[in-house]
Amino acid sequence: MIAGVAHEINSPLGAIRSSVQNIADFLTEQLQQLPTFFQQLSPERRQDFFALLHNSRHETDTLSSKEKRQLKKLLQGQLESENIDDAASLACTLLDIGICNNVERFLPLLKDSQSRNIVETAYQFATVQKSTKNIATATDRAAKIVFALKSYSRYDQSGSKVIANITDGIDTVLTLYHYQIKHGVEVVRNYGTNLPSVLCYPDELNQVWTNLVHNALQAMGNKGVLKIDVKHQGNAISVSITDSGPGIPPEIMPRIFEPFFTTKPPGEGSGLGLDIVQKILEKHQGELQVESVPGQTKFTISLPIEIP
Repeated sequence: MIAGVAHEINSPLGAIRSSVQNIADFLTEQLQQLPTFFQQLSPERRQDFFALLHNSRHETDTLSSKEKRQLKKLLQGQLESENIDDAASLACTLLDIGICNNVERFLPLLKDSQSRNIVETAYQFATVQKSTKNIATATDRAAKIVFALKSYSRYDQSGSKVIANITDGIDTVLTLYHYQIKHGVEVVRNYGTNLPSVLCYPDELNQVWTNLVHNALQAMGNKGVLKIDVKHQGNAISVSITDSGPGIPPEIMPRIFEPFFTTKPPGEGSGLGLDIVQKILEKHQGELQVESVPGQTKFTISLPIEIP
């Protein structure tokens, strides 16, 4: 988890560094040339330039690589049919600016002798806009990870039960495991509506979610579907964590809660995870059930809303 969290924080920091460098390069190399650039534009080309900037606000990062290749091929074909030079390179630049299906609007510009300078300048502005968005996204991501880590590591020294939202704790653990999840695990959250809060020890319940999520990811080899169902049943909250791994063999099932029993290689498991889970649930007067067949292993926890 520590290695994954370190990587997750380092990734947005790298995005921020790269984006800041893009903005600095623009200010250093382009800013002084802008007055001359605008003076040389005719009224028509000036309108085209600002139209390009308007299009650059449209997000194209949501497109898959395949979709981008298809759009680039289509755009390049349109440019070649209009006998516009260097159609392949120009199609890439226009696509980065946000020109996808409305190239007809810009054909007069693209046939102008000044078109390359205008398009390149618009591309530089689009890069700055994209860099600011990247910085905002990266800082939000880093802040979310730090908040999750702070919530996870906080320990209530009072030893008193508190009212807590169960799904908040689960989401905190999923955030910290995002690095392991994002490379091939589909997380399906089925949270019931109007879930009541629970009188509990939330720091200890975080250990329950951590152990169960960690075991599920390892069982799947970080490839598959992790399904989490949370619902209100009578005077209890039911939490089910299901993975699509190979399942627990029947001969091993009776021993999975034994202290120090593990099927993992040396150094990868202590055999204490499920024992800890069981002890924490006993403290909460909760129950734990396990169902496992090849392709589906489900741990279901029932927690009373109020501990007598």
